[in-house]
Amino acid sequence: MRALIDRYIDAYNRMDVDAMLTAMHREVIFENCTGSQLSVRTLGIEELRHLAQSSRGLFSARHQTITGYHEADGTAHVQIFFEGTFAIDLPNGVRAGQRMAMPGRSEFRERDGLLIYIADHSD
Repeated sequence: MRALIDRYIDAYNRMDVDAMLTAMHREVIFENCTGSQLSVRTLGIEELRHLAQSSRGLFSARHQTITGYHEADGTAHVQIFFEGTFAIDLPNGVRAGQRMAMPGRSEFRERDGLLIYIADHSD
């Protein structure tokens, strides 16, 4: 599963949505959680495609680095360090050009050699 996750993250870092989706099962579930709150959930590859394409313009540059990895019971638990530069001004006061950096973690599961579940967690 590690090679599949590396392929997905490489495409994510390049902002290549089509390449990201080649690692996905057609029934993929994606969840994003901030703290203990579920903020985004997509069901299926087309919903994930729409989210990825619409959010791609949020950052002018972004990079995820894997800082830790282990698998247990069919789930890969990945520690991630995220860095990004905003491309646009946001209503919460964030300005274009502002950088952010933060640790996070992700969970991945696979089916039929493709990613079927991704959950990103940040605090």
